[in-house]
Amino acid sequence: MKLEAFHVPATEAEAIAEQDRLRPLVHTEGAAPEPLRLIAGLDVAYAVDESCVAGAVTVLDAVTLEVVETATALRSVDFPYVPGLLAFREVPALVDALGKLSHVPDLLVCDGYGLAHPRRFGLACHLGVLTDVPTFGVAKTAFIGTFDEPGQARGDHADLVDGTEVIGRVLRTQPNIKPVFVSVGHRVSLDTATELALRLAPRYRLPETTRQSDQASRRALAGHTVN
Repeated sequence: MKLEAFHVPATEAEAIAEQDRLRPLVHTEGAAPEPLRLIAGLDVAYAVDESCVAGAVTVLDAVTLEVVETATALRSVDFPYVPGLLAFREVPALVDALGKLSHVPDLLVCDGYGLAHPRRFGLACHLGVLTDVPTFGVAKTAFIGTFDEPGQARGDHADLVDGTEVIGRVLRTQPNIKPVFVSVGHRVSLDTATELALRLAPRYRLPETTRQSDQASRRALAGHTVN
């Protein structure tokens, strides 16, 4: 797994320009890696005053969904809150955490968006391009786009659409529970991402990758300060 250096831009305009520069590198097709042994979930937790962020990567066994390894990192928040530019607040800590892993994941699952983003370059795309690992995003709510409500059965889904473009999928992971929003990050197709998201959520609404990395980021944040 490569880990490209991450530069935090000084301005909103620079951040948008960086997204525009990297967006053509995204590959929106691909099957699940073979063999698929290790899947990593990535999430962050912010301090109450948002002065620092804890990034967590939790590596799961792709078959059993048991936790194999967890790595965390704390960083100061060096970019303001701007909708559509959250990657510039969160990626540095996540890259630091990825760099601590002794197991190399075959797939990354982000708590957030990929192509379901105003500039088609959400956090999942950004991390996918930086690492060149197959990546997709699973979000709890829609950021952009419209959709028809999917059926109430597990596995029911509908397209998430922006204008005439399909940018993601609205997926019911558990019966009669609110759906999640799946979008391509890098090197996986939307069908592949949807199938894997459902597979990763055998018992709960959110994938185990998200549940475990969310808990790990909160633990890392509690009682710690940034060096």
